[in-house]
This record gives sequence, structure tokens and C-alpha cells, in this order.
Amino acid sequence: MDTHEGDSDRSPDLNDKLERNQKLKELEEGQGQGRRLSHHHVTAIDSSSTSESVGRQIEMESENTIKYRTCSWQKTAALLFSEYICLAIMSFPWSYSVLGLVPGLILTIVIAAIVLYTSLIVWRFCLRHPEIRDVCDLGQYLFWDSKIAWWATAVMFLLNNTFIQGLHCVVGAEYLNTMSGGAVCTVVFSLIVAIVSFFFSLPRTFSALSRVATFSAFFTFISVLLATIFAGIEDHPAGYPEKGNPIVLAIPAKGTTFISGMSAFLNISYTFIGQITLPSFIAEMKEPRDFWKSVTAVTIAEVIVFSLVGSIVYAYTGTQYVTAPAFGSLSDEVYKKVSFSFMIPTIIFLGVLYASVSARFVFFRLFEGTRHKGNNTVVGWAAWAGILAVLWIMAWIIAEVIPFFSDLLSIMSSLFDSFFGFIFWGVAYIRMRAADHGPDFYKTRGLRGWCGFIFNVFLIFVGLFFLGPGTYASVMSVVQSYQSGTVGGVFTCASNAL
Repeated sequence: MDTHEGDSDRSPDLNDKLERNQKLKELEEGQGQGRRLSHHHVTAIDSSSTSESVGRQIEMESENTIKYRTCSWQKTAALLFSEYICLAIMSFPWSYSVLGLVPGLILTIVIAAIVLYTSLIVWRFCLRHPEIRDVCDLGQYLFWDSKIAWWATAVMFLLNNTFIQGLHCVVGAEYLNTMSGGAVCTVVFSLIVAIVSFFFSLPRTFSALSRVATFSAFFTFISVLLATIFAGIEDHPAGYPEKGNPIVLAIPAKGTTFISGMSAFLNISYTFIGQITLPSFIAEMKEPRDFWKSVTAVTIAEVIVFSLVGSIVYAYTGTQYVTAPAFGSLSDEVYKKVSFSFMIPTIIFLGVLYASVSARFVFFRLFEGTRHKGNNTVVGWAAWAGILAVLWIMAWIIAEVIPFFSDLLSIMSSLFDSFFGFIFWGVAYIRMRAADHGPDFYKTRGLRGWCGFIFNVFLIFVGLFFLGPGTYASVMSVVQSYQSGTVGGVFTCASNAL
């Protein structure tokens, strides 16, 4: 028998809203027989019950106009490609310039391997609980039905996604300033990006967005490929010869501070860590068991693209002339503008993707068990648009308060990736193994048990390191940026062109 969590092991509003809809109630009864047996244990996985649960969810949507469980593993891979193959790739040359090429490449591979490992943990946990709709439901399951855990996860989830939206407002303003020579106030450019992104956020299913995701990932690849080629064929980087010939370091330069080194490490980590969206993607797959194909394909592509782009661009621009994003290192204005222009779909779409994830989190909890969730109603669409409008207004405000690229990446990485990249999944592994083999699994499973336990405890401590020293380094980097005058002020009209 498949033994799931207790009825109270859900988000605070899940049970009340399920009771509004008889079909959902029947599904709950079908899944819940075993759930009521244990109030504190994550269940062992059962293939037939998982498939049956997903099948029931698809069947329940059959009469709805808007259907959510429609993604194949290929469509999910497209969403992941658009999430990971993004503008943050162009921060890798800067990170390598701070860390040195050898440590930078090693960290790239190590972080990629850890993220793949933890992504598979997320996947396995979601297979045990097909009723999980997002990382907030998962967070409550992990921490023993704690309502505090659900709310804390929800706050971090929404803030993380909104910060990413804000980052894309910043980058969109950078692009418009670069192309126009600062023709309009930067605040206005940022607002234009937010408004355009709002309209692109309106589709309500990931299946619909996956088509745009493929387009976005392809153009991002073209953008970074062109930037890499241009860096190699031009005579010298932007700013040359003011600081001498470009210097490429195999190891960090003498005198590299903890703050700058940590910021560079967090930049690399941010680009890889995206597990926060995975439960939402898995919840809309027709066959969740195929998710491993999506995430494995994307991870392999990430390591190849990130390493090559980061090292090649750094090799040609050197420590003195590299910028973040690296488009600013190109001395030829035509090269810079052409390569940067291919990034437009990603500048818009990735913010759109995270806005959609946040909006459906709020929307589903407002309208679970009502006809507005799965059909085209005026109330449903008005609420959906209203939620998106609030999210994009908040993102625009964040973009104006922290209007610079690398430090905003570092802050997001330290505050949110600590939990969604490491801590959650170390806890998830321990809970699943305890459910399968008992609380002393690390003893009863021998060497394998001890190795798994020690490694996942290590992941939890890595997350705490991100949260503590990482946040300190990120905040101090922001303070230093303002003190040095290298960035504009809050809500500034000053151009942030590359």
C-alpha cells in the first residue's frame, strides 16, 4: 500500500478548498487511505499508485477548458533550457576573473553535479506525492506539517521569483540604454520592460509557454555564441590599453577579498540553482516519471555552454577589462549591440516564466475547487491579470532599489538558493531514506547509508554557509558599490548602458 502524508500535511488552505469540488474530494479519498496511517513519515514510492494519482488528475481536467497536466518531458526540457540557458551565463567570465580560471571551472562542474543530484531528489519526492503543486507544498511536507514552514517557504518562493523578475527589468533597461545611447530615463526603460513582460505573462499554462521557451533558449545560445566569437576576433577588449595587456589568471589574484570571491561563487551558483520551479513543472507533466530525462539533458548542456563561454570570453578580455554581463567587454559597438540583441527573448521570457510560476501559486489557492481555475471566466482572467500586475510592480521597484547586475545575482543566491538549492533537498533525502529504511537508515544500510547521510548533512551546512557568510558578503558588496560610486542611485535616471 502507498502510505502518504496525513490530510493536514498540506498547505493551509488545501483541505478546505478541495471540499468545494466533489471530484477533487474523490481524488483525495482515493489517495488518502494510506496517508491517514502516518502523520509524520514521507512515504515509500509506489509506481502504480503514483501513475493512478496522476491519471485521476488528468481525468478530472478533461472537462475543463484550461488543462494543466499537458507537458511532455520535451516541453519540460524546453522550459528548463529557457530557465538555465539565460543571461546569467554572461557573468561567468567575471566570476572566473575573480576566482581564477582553474577554481572557476572546478566549481562550475561541482555545482552542476550537486544541482543535478538535488534535482533528482526533488523529482523522487514529488513522485511520492503527486498532489504537490509547488515548492511550498513540498516545504510543508518536509518539515513535519509545520504551517510556519509553509508560510516561510511561500514568502521566500515569491520573493525569489520577484527578485528574478526585477533582475530582468534591470537588464532590459541596460539593453535599451545600450541601444539608444540613454535616450530616456532608466526608470522609464525599466518600467517599459515590466509592462511588456506583463503582457507576455498572461498565458496560464506551462504547455503554452514552452513554445516560447524553445525560441528563447535558442536565441540565448546564439547570443552567447556570438559574444564569444566576437571576443575572440576583435583586436582588443573595451577599455584597452588603459590597464595594459589582458591578464588571465589560473588562480585568484593575490589580495582577492572574501567579499569579492564569495560574490563570484554566488554568481556561478545562482545560474545553476533553479530547483525552486521544479515541483511546479513536475506538477504539470503528463508523465512525471520522465522528468529525469529533461533535467539530465539540460545539466549536460549547461556545463558545456557555461564553461566554454566563461573561459573563452575571459581569456580574450582578461581580468582588467571583463564586465558583468560580459557584453560590455566588447570594444566594437556593432559586435556588442548585435550579440546583446539576440538576448531580447530571454530578457523578456525568463522574467515571464518566474512571474507565471508565482501567479499560478497565488491563483490556484484563491480558486481551487471553483470553475474559475479551469475555465475562461471573467473573474478568473481578471484575477490572473491582477496578480501578475502586482508581481511586476513589485519587480520594478526591486529593480530600481538594487539597479546592478552582479550584486543582485549574489543577493538572490545567498538568500534563497541557500534553502532551495541545498537545505531543502538534504532534508528531503534524509526523510525519504528514513521512510524507506527507518530512522537509523544510515546504520542499517551500511557504508551506502553513511555516505548518503554525511553528504546530505554536508549539503545542509553548505546552504547555511550561503545564508550566513554569503548574505553578509552580498550585502557588503552592495554597500561598497554605492560607496565607490560605481553604480547609480535608487530610482535614478542615469544610464546603465554597457
